[in-house]
Amino acid sequence: MTVGIVGLGLIGGSMAKSAKDRTGHTVYGIDKESETMTMARMSGAIDGPLNEHNLPWCDLILLAIRPKDAVTWVETHARMISTRAIVVDLCGVKRGVCERIAPIARKCGFTYIGGHPMAGRERSGFTASASDLFVDAYMILTPDERADASHLETLKNFFTDIGFAGITFSTPDEHDSIIAYTSQLAHIVSSAYVKSPTAQKRRGFSAGSFRDMTRVARLDEEMWTELFLDNADYLTEELDILIARLQEYAAALKDKDADTLIALLKDGREKKATAGGN
Repeated sequence: MTVGIVGLGLIGGSMAKSAKDRTGHTVYGIDKESETMTMARMSGAIDGPLNEHNLPWCDLILLAIRPKDAVTWVETHARMISTRAIVVDLCGVKRGVCERIAPIARKCGFTYIGGHPMAGRERSGFTASASDLFVDAYMILTPDERADASHLETLKNFFTDIGFAGITFSTPDEHDSIIAYTSQLAHIVSSAYVKSPTAQKRRGFSAGSFRDMTRVARLDEEMWTELFLDNADYLTEELDILIARLQEYAAALKDKDADTLIALLKDGREKKATAGGN
C-alpha cells in the first residue's frame, strides 16, 4: 500500500516512522518545514516527498495537521486524490472537519473517514516523534454511511499493524463531546494550575502529583486554541461543571466542614473506581 502523510510533526512523524518500521508500505510525506523534510528523509521515515506526481498513487492519505489546514489541503488537492483512496484526518476535533471534508469526498469520489489517535506527548515536532508512540493506544474513527466494510478493514489492519491496540468507532458529535472532558479540559486545568505563584517555589516540595498535573501545560498554544474554539460548546459545558465542583470543595474548606469534605472526597474516590483506568 502507498501511504501519503501530510504534516510530519509528532503525530504525522510517528505515523511515518511506525509505518516504515512495522510494515512494508511505501510512505510519502510532506511538511511545511524544510528542516523537517530533511530529517524525515535522512532518518528513513519517508521514502520521498509527497507531491502532485505521487499523490494520485496513494491508497491511504493521513492528514496530521490542524483542522483548518486539513480542510484547506483537501480543498486544494481533492482533484488529485484517487477515487480508490481513503483519506483520514487525525485532528483532535471532528465535527467541523468532517462537515467540511465529507462533501468534498462525495463530490470527488474518494473515501473520507475522520480519525483521532489517542496518543501524544507534551513535546511536539518531528524530533519528538517515535515509532512506538501508538503502541497500546486506541485509534478513534468516525465513519459515515459511505464507509463500507472493506474500508474499515483496511484501516483496522493499518492502524493495528503500526501498534494501536484497537479501534474505537464513534460519531463526530460523540467524539467532540467526550474529548472535551478527557483531553481538552485536562489541558486547560493543567495550564491554569501551573500559574499559581507557588509553582515557582515548589522545588523540593513536589513529586508525582505535581508532575501529573502540570505535564500537559507544556502545549502548543496556537494549536490548542484552535481545538478549544472548534469545540467551545462542549468544552465550556465541562468547564462549568468543574468550576461548580471546585466551589463545593472551597465552600467546605472555608466552613471547616469536615463531614462535607469527607463526603466530597469519598464521592470522588468512588467515581474514580467506577470510571476505571489509570
